[in-house]
Amino acid sequence: MKELQFSTIVKVYSFDELPSEYKMLVEKAKSSVKLSYSPYSHFAVGAAVLLDNGEVYCGANQENAAYPSGLCAERTVMFYANANRPDVPVKALACACYTNGHFTAKPGSPCGNCRQVLLETEHRFKHDMEIVLYGEDEIYVFPSAKSLLPHCFVDDDLNG
Repeated sequence: MKELQFSTIVKVYSFDELPSEYKMLVEKAKSSVKLSYSPYSHFAVGAAVLLDNGEVYCGANQENAAYPSGLCAERTVMFYANANRPDVPVKALACACYTNGHFTAKPGSPCGNCRQVLLETEHRFKHDMEIVLYGEDEIYVFPSAKSLLPHCFVDDDLNG
């Protein structure tokens, strides 16, 4: 038997320490929580993606009484960006979570389904995207979607 260890380096920033383009992206994600339809969980999530060409797309979580028919903010914005710019890689994605009248102190984290969609987008373009997770107290920046899902499944794995 042998053991494998997977690890990820995560940069932790305050808002003032963020690079300017990521400050802008976080602000877009924060303002996108207003677009959330979350009457059941009361947990609004806003997301924004920065494409390699400089365009920014925004999205928010959309809940539905017929759970699980809703969609997370990360997938909402990723599918929208990929549908509108299918040939332009994503440079970065930012997310912000809002509940009980304020943004969360710690960064929220994408669910497993969202991680897989982010990974697929990254793999499709053969281009890492940084993941910026906003919290009032600190902001996490992951170097890639793959770093959120280190032992991952991509189309190459379908070939055996």
